[in-house]
Amino acid sequence: MLFERDKWLQYGILRDEPSLVARLPETQLLEKDTLTKMLLQYPSVVLKPRNGSYGRDILFIKRSDANAYRIQNENNTVSIRDTEQLLEWFEQTIKSDEYIVQKCLQLAQIKHRPFDIRIMVQRKKGSSSTWNVTGSYAKVAAQGYQVTNVNNRPLPVLKALRLARIGDRRLLIRAEQVARLAAKRLGEHYPMLRQVGFDIAVDKKRRIWIIEGNYQPDLRPFRLMKDSSMHRRILWYKEH
Repeated sequence: MLFERDKWLQYGILRDEPSLVARLPETQLLEKDTLTKMLLQYPSVVLKPRNGSYGRDILFIKRSDANAYRIQNENNTVSIRDTEQLLEWFEQTIKSDEYIVQKCLQLAQIKHRPFDIRIMVQRKKGSSSTWNVTGSYAKVAAQGYQVTNVNNRPLPVLKALRLARIGDRRLLIRAEQVARLAAKRLGEHYPMLRQVGFDIAVDKKRRIWIIEGNYQPDLRPFRLMKDSSMHRRILWYKEH
């Protein structure tokens, strides 16, 4: 069963749940005026393809002083001297209807590298089934990158929180509650949906954010974890 992988559509579904609004970074469809407005509002924004995956083609735009900008894609950086030049660059480079623009979160870091948390939420067959957290791991960005990835070995979440000196099991439990609530909301919209791999961020102020939910999450990182029970549990839920 395929579900539409559209970040803008998903944002709208989650935003309809009042208890999740505060967990969603402000997001707009990318247009000249939304980009300009959000760059005035926030020190940095992130541009994401609406149907992108594996962190590809993501652009970070940071305002460096009055009106100069730095654009980062993976570990490549371009400097732009003013807003006019930025908008020219934008028109030449980006198909705007295929992107969203989002407030950039100041993610908690491990050794100056941002990380986020993948939380796997599943339910058994039958749309009345309860959503349960079946596994989690932390993904850390490579040196010089802002997008987290799992090319680095996935870390147990509690270890990542400890290394980042940002929290403990209570923070993980809160993040899991947010993921379950978001899965419930998506499940109301898609009655056949049975699994979502959420990317959950913790910022430097210990606030929990939903980055996005993946309907066909990659399970390989769970096979790499020392604790194999999560992988077994995920496979069990897929069958039942």
